[in-house]
Amino acid sequence: MFSHVMVGVSDLERSKKFYDAVFEPLGIGPGVDNKGRYFYISAGGVFAITLPINGEPATHGNGSTVGFRVTSAEQANAWHAAGVANGGEAIEDPPGQREGGPYLAYLRDPDGTKLCALCMPG
Repeated sequence: MFSHVMVGVSDLERSKKFYDAVFEPLGIGPGVDNKGRYFYISAGGVFAITLPINGEPATHGNGSTVGFRVTSAEQANAWHAAGVANGGEAIEDPPGQREGGPYLAYLRDPDGTKLCALCMPG
């Protein structure tokens, strides 16, 4: 259904450092510059960051979450640790298995966008 997700950021290079770090544990290379935007390309889709083209401040969507599929709890933990070490904020419960459900890890990026790494059990 989706081809890509793009989020607005207020400092492109600060956000590139953050996203390069959180995508590295997922096996996704550094962002590729295309006309002043950075694109992270994987077999599962494309994630991109940009300064808002309308010149207004970047804001996060209240109630919105961008989720990334990971293959293990260890990969989710590495993703989370990389995010915290590179300007992200740990939010919600600590990374872990939810009762009877998936393994989840939550972060906010440097501009407040809510992110989640999710690994299904089994």
